[in-house]
Amino acid sequence: MAGHSKWNNIKNRKGAQDAKRGKIFQKISREIYMAAKQGADPDMNPALRLAIEKAKSANVPNDVVKRALDKASGAGNDENYEEVIYEGYGPNGVAVLVYCLTDNRNRTAPNIRVAFTRNGGNLGSSGSVAYMFDRKGRLMIERTEDTDEDMIMLAALEAGAEDIESSEEGFEIITEAADFLQVKNELEESGIEFVSADIEMIPSMHTAIPEESEEQFEKMLDMLEDDDDVQNVYHNAAE
Repeated sequence: MAGHSKWNNIKNRKGAQDAKRGKIFQKISREIYMAAKQGADPDMNPALRLAIEKAKSANVPNDVVKRALDKASGAGNDENYEEVIYEGYGPNGVAVLVYCLTDNRNRTAPNIRVAFTRNGGNLGSSGSVAYMFDRKGRLMIERTEDTDEDMIMLAALEAGAEDIESSEEGFEIITEAADFLQVKNELEESGIEFVSADIEMIPSMHTAIPEESEEQFEKMLDMLEDDDDVQNVYHNAAE
């Protein structure tokens, strides 16, 4: 699918984030809040450490991070978010996973359903598409004139990467979810910078979308990602 190369997706997402920075801050703040519920010490809580690192990468202000941590500790907070995962199909049966943090399922569920049904898709039952995805760390490194490919490949392998894919655009490094932060930190210590770095749901199989359905699929993704309750959207559309 022409519009869905990994590199195009990253560039498009970064542009969208720049245009919707306030919404991005809100989503990351909720992620910090949920992670901190399991422990407020980043050194003892890898999920919180990852969320805080993501906040830094997105230039989230320190006071936003602090408010999220204070809320998680119960300081003047009556919010109660829960993670809800919706599974469904886009045009031509493309598998879609939608991760939400919500304080009101009765608000979130209809919004997610509308995003699917208005754009040639439909919601599925729990487990209907999740088996097609694996939880992995993914780090993307853009190729430049100064890129030392051998150094990057060797550093990634020594850091514990599971797989490395090289292309004209750059490098995609895959890790086990549990090894992600270690690999990321070791590569950063080697002076390597990332276009993106996160733990994601990576598809183990892909589905092609007919050209005439691409625009409809893009609209569905936009509707889902624009929803305040949606944290992440993953799909297995072929590139």
